[in-house]
Amino acid sequence: MQLDKVVNYHKALADPTRIKILILLAEGELNGQVLAEKLGVTPATITHHAAKLREASLIKERRDKNTIYFSLNHYFIKNSASATENLIYQRVNPEHTAERIPDADQQLRESVIKNFFTQDGKLKSIPAQLKKKLIVLTHIVSMLENGRKYSEKEINEFIAGFHEDFATIRREFIMHHFMYRDNGVYELNPQEMWARWEDLK
Repeated sequence: MQLDKVVNYHKALADPTRIKILILLAEGELNGQVLAEKLGVTPATITHHAAKLREASLIKERRDKNTIYFSLNHYFIKNSASATENLIYQRVNPEHTAERIPDADQQLRESVIKNFFTQDGKLKSIPAQLKKKLIVLTHIVSMLENGRKYSEKEINEFIAGFHEDFATIRREFIMHHFMYRDNGVYELNPQEMWARWEDLK
């Protein structure tokens, strides 16, 4: 689960009215007017909160003529708590007791960088194999400034300096927790959160 999805999930829950909406929807599909009456608020208030819940994938919408019906996204709700836990503890693996082989890791890293980057630092292609892809992504993202906030345009321009498919690589940065995105602003995550290619077999 992407970090921004986890954050959005908890932001969506951080409001009493939205919690009440979810509780009511647990009993079944309801439209905005019914929700407003049950909660003693205006339909506009329901629309506002429903948008937040939908953005966080907590509810689904169905339109029937001029009426919008809301229902719970059961799968996402039931898996979000465990997904948050997995994200927090993802780097703690008590079963992982194998010793590292730094020299072998270093040799693999150097080999991938040599094979996938040109002499002037351009990325020839995005590796299909996850381990090699993470090596490439780590190499690129390490050149960004820690603590700096980047606009999407700035990130696109930065990535375009390595490869033309900046949209794909930008998504990979988020997917593998190299970066965090909030309202179009990108920032590096702590390195402890980055997906580690060294952990892959």
